[in-house]
Amino acid sequence: MQLVVARIGRAHGIKGEVTVEVRTDEPEQRLGPGAVLRTEPASAGPLTIETGRVHSGRLLLRFKGVKDRTGAEALRNILLIAEVDPAEMPQEPDEYYDHQLMDLDVVLADGTEVGRITEISHLPSQDLFIVERPDGSEVMIPFVEEIVAEIDLEEQRCVITPPPGLIDDRAEVASARDAGEEA
Repeated sequence: MQLVVARIGRAHGIKGEVTVEVRTDEPEQRLGPGAVLRTEPASAGPLTIETGRVHSGRLLLRFKGVKDRTGAEALRNILLIAEVDPAEMPQEPDEYYDHQLMDLDVVLADGTEVGRITEISHLPSQDLFIVERPDGSEVMIPFVEEIVAEIDLEEQRCVITPPPGLIDDRAEVASARDAGEEA
């Protein structure tokens, strides 16, 4: 099984180091020197980690063959993917890997269809589900306990209880606002 373990950030210094946004609970195992990682896009890799170190709370990596800042800058935003044996993946209740959440049907508690998870965006404060609606538009759903009521992997669905205005169409919100102004 393949898992995204990091996203390459900015170049650091002039000797080919890059910052990385770690997306694994085991960075020392998955992002250590000698690790060979696939990439997304695939044309950028595979990449072999030459060195790694922590600087000011951020992980810095240098890849074999990347010797200067120009080479490091060319790697920005590339995803690093590790091959993982599913048996080695301990999982706590209420913890999920991205691949488990992708393509889940998103519904309201009453069963009303909202859409399907097409992307997961990892932000510093919280993760966001990017949900494609039946009409092709997208809505962002914060992956927080107050909104995501249930993840049912067997049924392949995510039940949400969104606050007013989070998934409402702009036209519906505008008409509700206009109706309130007329009263």
